[in-house]
Amino acid sequence: MSRYFLLQDQRRCIGCLSCEVHCKSYKGLPPGPRLGQIIAVGPKMKGASPRMGFVFMACFHCADPWCVPVCPTGAMRKRPKDGIVYVEQSLCVGCKSCITACPWGAPQWHPQIGKVVKCDYCMDRIDLGLQPACVSKCVTHCLHFGAADQLDPSRRERLAKAVAFEMDLVVSAR
Repeated sequence: MSRYFLLQDQRRCIGCLSCEVHCKSYKGLPPGPRLGQIIAVGPKMKGASPRMGFVFMACFHCADPWCVPVCPTGAMRKRPKDGIVYVEQSLCVGCKSCITACPWGAPQWHPQIGKVVKCDYCMDRIDLGLQPACVSKCVTHCLHFGAADQLDPSRRERLAKAVAFEMDLVVSAR
């Protein structure tokens, strides 16, 4: 498991996509790959009012990532010091094995370079003591990033309940 967390307070998210825009801008990504993405949920009637929800999805930096062992060149890696899963671009040959292996769709194809890219929590920024680009530019401050052991348990519980509510919107809308 990564030493870090990236959480979204869904009550604050308005689906503006500033997180996606700043991620793409910082990483120099073309249209296509979305390393962290907003998924719209709804609309669903809640009482007499229609409701929309927005869920931020990025790489989970899994404890035992499926994408790492399937990479034939060792380009997909997990940093020992903090558990961040990343792509060593100089080793990637574009075979897409990691894309196929990841059940969450975190590795994405970059058509201009013919290689895979993925969310790495902007590890170059983290190493400098900064927040990931998506978090630092979130206009509603709904994204939160930090060390997992510093997460307030009450905040975690509140955010988990919010996610459960949003997922209820998805299931009920079908």
